[in-house]
Amino acid sequence: MEKRRCNFCTAGHVTAAALRYHDTRWCKPEHRDGELFAMLILEGMQAGVSWNLILEKEENFRKAFDGFDPAVVAGYGEEKIAALMQDSGIIRNRAKIGAAVTNARAFLRVQEEFGSFDAFLRSLTGGETIDHHLKDLRDMPARDALSEKVSAELRRRGFKFVGPTIVYSYLQGVGVINDHAEDCDFR
Repeated sequence: MEKRRCNFCTAGHVTAAALRYHDTRWCKPEHRDGELFAMLILEGMQAGVSWNLILEKEENFRKAFDGFDPAVVAGYGEEKIAALMQDSGIIRNRAKIGAAVTNARAFLRVQEEFGSFDAFLRSLTGGETIDHHLKDLRDMPARDALSEKVSAELRRRGFKFVGPTIVYSYLQGVGVINDHAEDCDFR
């Protein structure tokens, strides 16, 4: 018998990469700083484009952004940014690429202050996974009070492309928020 998935996985065009993401990563607690940084960059890149597209290009992003190593990305200068703007395997948006560099620098400052980005993030969220127990995914908000709080704190610390809607999606992606539907077998 096939496992039941959240209804957005069964409606419209959903790629194999999106199904894998739903089944193995979405809403699952992530504590590794490298992956927390990777998701921050990917969520910022997603603004205005399909998440399916981002997932299809994820490996290209990983290569282009040096494995999402924040220490390396923080050191990018104009030459590297210009090279990224020529890379057809990623989203070639100067503002988003610039934000990735800015965010890497801010990420390193947060790590320095808190010991890890995970510790910082969990300090803002109370360390618990928030489960909305959704019956229908139409009830899923695009943002909430927590995403507004985290967004404001990230912006205060110099992060870019971290509005409350992007942050809500990020919090789902790193398992701070669990929005799998109640009847989804991947809860």
